[in-house]
Amino acid sequence: MAQRWEPKGSLDDFPTPPWATRALFEHVIPGPDFSKLSCLEPACGLGYMVKVLSEYFGSVRCSDCHDYGRGDVLDYIRDPYPPLTYDWVITNPPFQLAEQFILKSLDVARTGVAIIARTVFIESIGRFERLFRDRPPVLFAQFSERVPILRGRLDRNASTATGYCWLVWNRVSSGHTRLVWIPPCRNRLEKSADYDPCPTPATKRYHEPGCKYAAEPKADGGVPPGGQVAP
Repeated sequence: MAQRWEPKGSLDDFPTPPWATRALFEHVIPGPDFSKLSCLEPACGLGYMVKVLSEYFGSVRCSDCHDYGRGDVLDYIRDPYPPLTYDWVITNPPFQLAEQFILKSLDVARTGVAIIARTVFIESIGRFERLFRDRPPVLFAQFSERVPILRGRLDRNASTATGYCWLVWNRVSSGHTRLVWIPPCRNRLEKSADYDPCPTPATKRYHEPGCKYAAEPKADGGVPPGGQVAP
């Protein structure tokens, strides 16, 4: 059955297999030099996507509404984020809040927004009227192979009947969406270390200073701009 249902109030903790995040950069948006850019991951969970983002971006900031011990404990929808703060916002958002995540991210990001979602996310009249009609993605990138995304864990031996895709927005949209097929790439992009548990940081709220995706607190408690994240 190709669906994933979560009760109201669920944390929706479904870690993205790292190879599926690498596929975004290798097959969907391979062009820019991301090492000079900043990125925000606002639904980081245990940090599996953050680890991969740090392979590409010069600085990565992460947060989540629940205290997983990763980055800031912030509610992305309710807490303030200054506009145009990060070059990219890339995440696997809670399905029930995905529209809100996208619309907020289009204000927060200077360059682009990318989310991984179930393919059925592009369906529904309501979602078309609230989002896709006026703010269509520039890329709809469909995985040709299955991406096993499970509640609360990674499992390299898992299987799934659910299809997934990457949706990518530019701040200045052409108004047209291009279909991209992500070719079979798991065998090439997967690493054995991807399934090691993420190391527990010294503190729950912030990563240790010096980590590429450290989230340093500001004295005023605000959200620092992407350029001030620890390099």
